[in-house]
Amino acid sequence: MGFKWPKDKNTNAKMKGTGEDYEVGGEGRPLAAAARKERRESAVTTVAVMGMGPTAMGSKIPNVLMHNWTPPCPSIIKKNYYSSVKREHSGRLSSQSLVIETNVTGTAEDQSVARRLILLRHAKSSWEFPSLRDHDRPLSKAGQDDAIKVSQRLQQLGWIPQLILSSDAVRTRQTLEIMQQHVQGFLEAEVHFISSFYSVAAMDGQTAEHLQKAICKYSRDEILTVMCMGHNRGWEEAASMFTGAFIELKTCNAALLETTGKSWEEAFTAAGLGGWKLQGIVTPTSCT
Repeated sequence: MGFKWPKDKNTNAKMKGTGEDYEVGGEGRPLAAAARKERRESAVTTVAVMGMGPTAMGSKIPNVLMHNWTPPCPSIIKKNYYSSVKREHSGRLSSQSLVIETNVTGTAEDQSVARRLILLRHAKSSWEFPSLRDHDRPLSKAGQDDAIKVSQRLQQLGWIPQLILSSDAVRTRQTLEIMQQHVQGFLEAEVHFISSFYSVAAMDGQTAEHLQKAICKYSRDEILTVMCMGHNRGWEEAASMFTGAFIELKTCNAALLETTGKSWEEAFTAAGLGGWKLQGIVTPTSCT
């Protein structure tokens, strides 16, 4: 039986006696050399599917060879899912490339976090030495005991400050010293003594704004808990203004306030006056 040209237009065969590949066109006749070259170039497909083609990403594969290609198993596709498959070839992007993109919206640094403020009034002071200036009065024995109780209670609640801003009066210094002696976390905190905390407490309506400015000045975004130590009437006035509720702070009482924000500046701006949440008030009697 004589040789017949193959009828499948996309089939490759061997030229009889030569071992060379040829392509067939319409009517089953061999294509001319120039026509064969043009047909091969037009049949090229750019493969850019994360290594899913039979050769490297972006290589050119004749369509006629793609008939024998078996796609990889789903596990391989899943493994490479998060890889970008946008690939530039010969100075241009293939219009046949499959592009898979994964968008990441927001990171941990972009999220608001809880920010906690402890407003602590100093422990009870002594009037044993009437000749001393008010600024220099020390703690009484009862005040010392109260400072121990409140520091331990704050530790139990998990309200240990990373930053402590305190009046420089003797009674506030001694309150802090006792707390540091009994709870390691208070000793590890960053501490700043601010002389204006003593005087501003006696000025009507100015303590809340003054505390806000001091906290924003000394704190950093990574600091999430701040404790301010000072005096009445300013401290209970500030606690009431921040929360929008009347708060009474006796000696060695601590108001626990909370809000959220990416930074302390944002937290104060977003909460404003009346927007802080009162989480509780720690008193020496509540520790027993």
